[in-house]
Amino acid sequence: MVFIAPVASIIVIITNGMDFFPSLIGTEASFMTGLTGFVINFFAVFLLGAILAQYIEKSGAAQTIAQKVLSITGTEKPFSVLVAIFLISAILTYGGISLFVVLFVVIPLAKPLFQQLNIAWNLIVLPVFLGIGTFTMTMLPGTPSIQNVVPTKYLGTQLTAAPLIGVIASIVAVGSGLWYMRSALNKSLKNKEAFKVEDENDKQIELKEETPSFFLSILPILVLIVIIFTGSAMKIDNIVLIGLAAAVVISAIVFHKYIASHKKALSLGANGSIQPIFFTAASVGFGVVITLAPGFKAISDFILGIPGNPLISLTIASLALGAITGSASGGLGIAMEAFAESYLAMGVNPDAMHRISAIASAVLTGLPHAGAILTLFSLTGLTHKNGFKYAFIIMTIPNLLALIAALIVGISLY
Repeated sequence: MVFIAPVASIIVIITNGMDFFPSLIGTEASFMTGLTGFVINFFAVFLLGAILAQYIEKSGAAQTIAQKVLSITGTEKPFSVLVAIFLISAILTYGGISLFVVLFVVIPLAKPLFQQLNIAWNLIVLPVFLGIGTFTMTMLPGTPSIQNVVPTKYLGTQLTAAPLIGVIASIVAVGSGLWYMRSALNKSLKNKEAFKVEDENDKQIELKEETPSFFLSILPILVLIVIIFTGSAMKIDNIVLIGLAAAVVISAIVFHKYIASHKKALSLGANGSIQPIFFTAASVGFGVVITLAPGFKAISDFILGIPGNPLISLTIASLALGAITGSASGGLGIAMEAFAESYLAMGVNPDAMHRISAIASAVLTGLPHAGAILTLFSLTGLTHKNGFKYAFIIMTIPNLLALIAALIVGISLY
């Protein structure tokens, strides 16, 4: 994406007859200002989130949380194992942990359970993506995900914006996702599909022998969530940064005896924040070039002119841009950059815009080129042939049904 985005921008600039250097590296509105603007606005969120993730992973806290959930759900029945993996993924993601870190934590814990119960390995896609790619990413009020943070910068909203819409959408997404997960499992068992790993060289992480207690493990996540909800209620600006910073400090204190090197955790977290933010920022920079192109006015006028409630046309814009970029955060950033001011000028409720546009941006991000899908396949040894169907369905159908429910509530109440 970091390479393709400027190349694609150059193609747009040339084919639209735009001023080359001002559109590419100009200081007013250009690819470079779009990229750097996103980095300026969101780098601290990526940085603190990545450092928190390192502390929770390296201390063994994520391992403790996973084992606690497994002890509650049990590991004797196939569906209970899938539910446990779903809950672990959701808890870690809602606690501010990068979805890529969650993948590294969950896969090694899940594999022996799948092997023990002889569950088809490609089913691992379902609980993981239901946990990290649906309600914890865009719907639940207060989630510190970047998809929930982006609209706050453009709309002046809080992370808890439109809580009723978010809760109802979450219920729909989780309910439909669990129903499909059970159906897929039953079909797999009926067809006598067995555990099989295509690539035995897939990446593993070594489980720690000494880990913090469950209370200590969950403490930084609880602090983060409490601060976000309290600060949002008090309308404190940049509350996600305050929450993440507090969670990092508490992690450094309570996990001290379980961390071999604080310096290493900080370094890995800092380095780990660079790649994801530049992936997203590059796609936003491309989006700025698109919005400057003469042809975009026709697209913009078409979207703004869609009859009916403005929330419907905003939904279409966010959904389409999310699909084009293969990134919910990238597509949402472009949509907010291009349309936020216009919709606010129409008098559309900013809280409803926040929640519905965030949900819409994720509907069509379960595509073959999505980074999360490629990472999961790399870690599990799965391929697009045996795993993509599940990835696409579990990320598309729950998000789409949740979006429909969100639109109904949003149009009715806002």
